[in-house]
Amino acid sequence: MMTNPTGRLTQGQFSFLPDLTDAEIGLQVEYGLGRGYAWSVEYTDDPHPRNTYWEMFGMPMFDLKDAAGVLLELRSCRQTFPDHYIRLVAFDSTRGIESVAMSFIVQRPRREPGFSLSREEGPGRTLRYTIRGHEGDKPEGERYRE
Repeated sequence: MMTNPTGRLTQGQFSFLPDLTDAEIGLQVEYGLGRGYAWSVEYTDDPHPRNTYWEMFGMPMFDLKDAAGVLLELRSCRQTFPDHYIRLVAFDSTRGIESVAMSFIVQRPRREPGFSLSREEGPGRTLRYTIRGHEGDKPEGERYRE
């Protein structure tokens, strides 16, 4: 059986590791830039596993050659949204489409109440599972605040 002993949201790369430092984030961005990836900063206060479309902070950073530009945008996003989840996303456009090559969370709210899984039995042996965020019923902008 697989478990998540930390109770933290696990989406993208590095989810089971301790939070990356800014220096480690910079190294990952440099790695992506070396492979020709374009970076963007995204944020949300609704990290439901099916919510794959987070809000984009600023514009995607195409033709960027230095990780400092991404880190500057990340700092600005952190100041604007201190109680939101923030992730960096790297896009690979080598095949003529923008496909995600890397994605990892770089900021979390101070409090992560998590999700619950409810099971409903249907006809026969049918089971239906639903994931609900503990803060999901609160309006946008009021989730995960202390």
